[in-house]
Amino acid sequence: MAYRPTEKTEARKAAQRQRILDAGVHIVSEGGFGAVTISAIAQRAGVATGAVYMHFSSKAELCAEIFRLATQKEVDVVRQTALREGPPAQRLLNTILAFSKRAIRARRLAFALIAEPVDALVDAERLRYRHAYAEIFRQLVEDGIRSGDFPAQDASISAAALVGVIAEALVGPLMWQEGHQPVIEENALVHSIQAFCLRAVAMKSPE
Repeated sequence: MAYRPTEKTEARKAAQRQRILDAGVHIVSEGGFGAVTISAIAQRAGVATGAVYMHFSSKAELCAEIFRLATQKEVDVVRQTALREGPPAQRLLNTILAFSKRAIRARRLAFALIAEPVDALVDAERLRYRHAYAEIFRQLVEDGIRSGDFPAQDASISAAALVGVIAEALVGPLMWQEGHQPVIEENALVHSIQAFCLRAVAMKSPE
């Protein structure tokens, strides 16, 4: 008779997989993707090295899944903030504030997710999630056009530009050097990003 995993067995496997991923996120938060090794994650998760390979065929696959887990949380925050009720311009400012504050609070993790050189599998995930962010901002810009808050524009291009501006504006302040955390003038940084992005979508184009 073929073995059929029980619900309890599947639940244990799922819990173990989640522990491994959570351990990976913690390690990336402390040292970036460069600090990720199978043995370090196994030790942090309290499992044998072989158990990691039961769930992930390679370090690259594991890193890609760690990236998905960590980034999806940020996408969910951006979506919730950007698409709630309220004037589009204010929602744009609130979204930039929420994303920037979270990035600054967890700057090592944020830099790893936004800009750290990574394996091709992780880089592919990074591109996919940039598209996810852009889709959220596209909906926000379209809301602004419909309400008359923003002038007519190509919402897809504006959204992609917003994602690029926000990420690029944060990369420098989030830059990480071993033993040195750059000083961030948080309020001034966030205000500058907000002001630039609002001007970008709210100003009328020259005739």
